[in-house]
Amino acid sequence: MVPVAVSLAQRPDLADAVYAIPYPPGSPRFMAGSLTSLLVRGRRVARLWPHLVVALVEDAVPVARGIMVPFRSRSVLPDLGWDAVAVWAAEDALDGVAPDTACGLEIAVHPAWQGRGLSSVVLAAMRDAVADSGLASLVIPVRPPDKALVPGLSMKEYARSVRSDGLPEDRWLRTHVRAGGRIEGVASCSATVQAPLADWRRWTGLPFDRGGGVVVAGALAPVLVSTLDDFAVYVEPNVWVSHRVTRDSCPIE
Repeated sequence: MVPVAVSLAQRPDLADAVYAIPYPPGSPRFMAGSLTSLLVRGRRVARLWPHLVVALVEDAVPVARGIMVPFRSRSVLPDLGWDAVAVWAAEDALDGVAPDTACGLEIAVHPAWQGRGLSSVVLAAMRDAVADSGLASLVIPVRPPDKALVPGLSMKEYARSVRSDGLPEDRWLRTHVRAGGRIEGVASCSATVQAPLADWRRWTGLPFDRGGGVVVAGALAPVLVSTLDDFAVYVEPNVWVSHRVTRDSCPIE
């Protein structure tokens, strides 16, 4: 059975189940320490922009989700990436500024349904939802999880790496490009987590007993540690990808 794409505007009753879709095993716990993410918590987005929360539903069960927020585009895509757009969306909503762009904050496929190409189906549903909302474009600060295997490599160099067929070496960037996305550049400071060392020890199980850069499982770059001041900061780079907004893919029903 092919999953059906719906938005929470059509199916508000699915909100709890959509947000209950788990992340894959081993997903980094430390991202929960992002203060900016509090601005776009699930309930807020579902209440303010339910038309921009899409889900794939199979046998009445949500199996994947795509979450977006609207904002008024500025002159360039920001180096601060995910964090900047979360703030812009909140600012524009508070100030009554009409948005013209959607930003994808998250795509998640239930671990039990992975390996079926559903990420591309979610992307198609997201593009359709953006088109239906009257917004002009969709941009996504993509988090390529395989970058965690080479945390010391710059994201610019990582994103430039392509296969012999011209597609990105990274599997998640490759999914976006195959779905029609265009790599626009790197958001060098896309998401920031700063917390006392006690929190980092709880999130990672590491001692955090020395200063400098510390490699943490799941992190795309080293975590910068100050034992003297008892805190650590993680600054994550992402890759900006734009998607053409059309109404030619899987219908949202």
